[in-house]
Amino acid sequence: MAHAKTDIFELQDNQVADIAKALGHPARVKILRILNESSRCIVGDLVEVLPLSQSTVSQHLKELKRVGLIKGEIEGPRVCYCLNEEMVAKTKAAFSGLFSEFKCC
Repeated sequence: MAHAKTDIFELQDNQVADIAKALGHPARVKILRILNESSRCIVGDLVEVLPLSQSTVSQHLKELKRVGLIKGEIEGPRVCYCLNEEMVAKTKAAFSGLFSEFKCC
C-alpha cells in the first residue's frame, strides 16, 4: 500500500506545516489579527472589515477552525468566532522551537 509523503515525517512537523499552510493566505492572517484585537467577533463583522464576500470569509474561517487556531460558538442564527488560546500558545511554541537552534552560516 502506498504511503502519503507526510507519513515519513514526525507528527509535530506535519502539524506545524499544516498550520503554516493555513497561515499562508493574507486574509487568514488578517482574520487572526482582528480576532486577537477583540474579545469576540461574529462572521458578519468580519465581512464588513474585509474586502471579501461572505462565502469567501466563511471558507477562510473554516480553514482556521480546521487547524484549531479559532473556535466558534453558535449564537442563534450567527456563529461567534474567537481565538483558541490553547492552540495559539502551542503554535507560538512550535514556531519558536523551529528556530531555537538557528545559527547563521
